[in-house]
Amino acid sequence: MSKPPGIGKVRHCKYCDKLILMQYGESVKKKRGKLIATWSPVEPQGISPSWDNLVPHKEENPECPGNKILHDSKKGRVNKINKTVEKFGEIALLWGDDSAKCIKAIKRFETDVRPMGIPEIINPDPQTIEIKWPTDPVPESVQKAVGKLIVKRGEFGFLSDHEVEEIASIISEFPISLEQALSLRSAINQEKSVYSHHRIMDRKKELKRRYENGADILELAKFVDGPPVNVFRAILSARNMGKNRIKTLLKEPKMMDERDQEQFKIAEEADRVSNVDQTETHIAADLFEDVLCNHFEALGIRFRRQEELVKEQVKSEGRPVRTPDLLFLDDVRINGFPCAWIDAKHFFGSALSFPRKKTQKQIDRYTEEYGQGAIIYRHGFCDGLKLRGAQKLDAGPVDLSILIEHNESRL
Repeated sequence: MSKPPGIGKVRHCKYCDKLILMQYGESVKKKRGKLIATWSPVEPQGISPSWDNLVPHKEENPECPGNKILHDSKKGRVNKINKTVEKFGEIALLWGDDSAKCIKAIKRFETDVRPMGIPEIINPDPQTIEIKWPTDPVPESVQKAVGKLIVKRGEFGFLSDHEVEEIASIISEFPISLEQALSLRSAINQEKSVYSHHRIMDRKKELKRRYENGADILELAKFVDGPPVNVFRAILSARNMGKNRIKTLLKEPKMMDERDQEQFKIAEEADRVSNVDQTETHIAADLFEDVLCNHFEALGIRFRRQEELVKEQVKSEGRPVRTPDLLFLDDVRINGFPCAWIDAKHFFGSALSFPRKKTQKQIDRYTEEYGQGAIIYRHGFCDGLKLRGAQKLDAGPVDLSILIEHNESRL
């Protein structure tokens, strides 16, 4: 047996006088954490017992009153869970740390002041609707392995048919689809774009010098491993141009000189992440929302769409505040979890830091008002993605024929 983590000093139990080793939780700022266990040597051996002879104190002496100390700190949480199970049934055991948000979602129709966007009168009254939604997440180990194989330094652009076929060949032995791999590539490049911004700006004078000495924009992008459009922005910034001036030039490239126009065009064509024109991305995302609306309408579930909520909140609050894609007007339970709202993501739910933080920030706004909800990822999600206050769902049960037809029409 290896040494238990967080072992403290050897001492005698003040209740039964047996020799014990105190085990603590992870240290925080060099201070001892919460006591989580005591260990006793099977045969006391002074102050240097063998790790192989250790057993938990409560197993060696279950009648010792000292064992109760270890459970006192958890008593409040256990009582809270028991009350939740008593009221909502054993299914509440699945809710775990999201129990408070799940209860908030269930009670949103009972409050004196309804949450934002939920009508005072719903006719007929909200119905409880149970849905089974099978999911098939991608293992985190697969995400990590595939990510290393399909992302290349300085390449942030759209892929040619040959490059797509190459990626399909690379991932053929992994349990991940081509669409998921391509979406993962975009997510990794987006994260690289965000985290490389300051590094690129720190080197903007060097980039400007190399550019003016004849270096190609793609060559410079590979040099700093950053998106070509971001590199181009850094060069303009190094010419002492302000943000508004740069924004104007990128929208009106004809205002640039001939070489800048040529290089900016090359940068845009080779940059899927920082590309100024994201029209197609928005069209596909809107279509995915339409598909989800059709799916829930077919199940007889009532909801309000984001467009309605935006108009209403702009009128009452002066701006959109909390606007999920779908706000349910029925008591929907998905896989046993209450679900007050849905947000659609037309990409793969990777376990990367940047997209996770961005999504969690959005979830927190919704759960504060409505309680538990769900995120539906068009291209599935990674099982290593951890989100508080929202289930992770994929598009497996949804009819995606409209989206597929749209994508085929672009070919």
